[in-house]
Amino acid sequence: MQENGKSMPLIGDKFPEMEVKTTHGTKDIPEDYKGSWFILFSHPGDFTPVCTTEFYAFQKKYQEFKELNTELIGLSIDQVHSHLKWAEWIEDNLDEKIKFPIIADGRGKVAEKLRLIHSSSDTATVRAVFIVDPKSKIRAILYYPPELGRNLDEIVRMIKGFQKSEEEGVAIPADWPENELIGDKVILSPAGDVETIDKRNDQKKSGEINCYDWWFCYKE
Repeated sequence: MQENGKSMPLIGDKFPEMEVKTTHGTKDIPEDYKGSWFILFSHPGDFTPVCTTEFYAFQKKYQEFKELNTELIGLSIDQVHSHLKWAEWIEDNLDEKIKFPIIADGRGKVAEKLRLIHSSSDTATVRAVFIVDPKSKIRAILYYPPELGRNLDEIVRMIKGFQKSEEEGVAIPADWPENELIGDKVILSPAGDVETIDKRNDQKKSGEINCYDWWFCYKE
């Protein structure tokens, strides 16, 4: 957990409140995003090759994220004019208009609050992703090294998995929806008492669910 603002936020914490300057004006996070999921992702710097491929990729998925009630927010320790020029360059040269806001954290206050300052430099943020739910709770944190760009399909999969889990009270298997054992099915919570074990066995016999054993049951 956070302690006097000195340690990084953790999964399960409420996303820290902050007022930020962005390419879309001033925003209050997470207040302005309550009721929707949002993904805040930091990058080391504008006008860098890997980050450019990532911003292009995030924008290509922008509509898919919108359909999942998920907003995107970029961040780096750059001034707003740098973000605007970089977004302009991407549109002019790569034919993709960046439609999501980019936080201009020129003084590094946001990056410091989220503990995103790279240990080897006080002018670069690490490549990180925060996935935050509609109640402003941090659900996942991902970190990547400078030389490895993010996998956008995995981030989309995580949003879909979180939403599926919440809607149906289930767990999501590895590589879902293409799991090697159960395909696109989802996992039921392990039985915690004899009554539930008996119920699961009855559900298995009726074909309502499938099980490898009473502690490993799954369904459509």
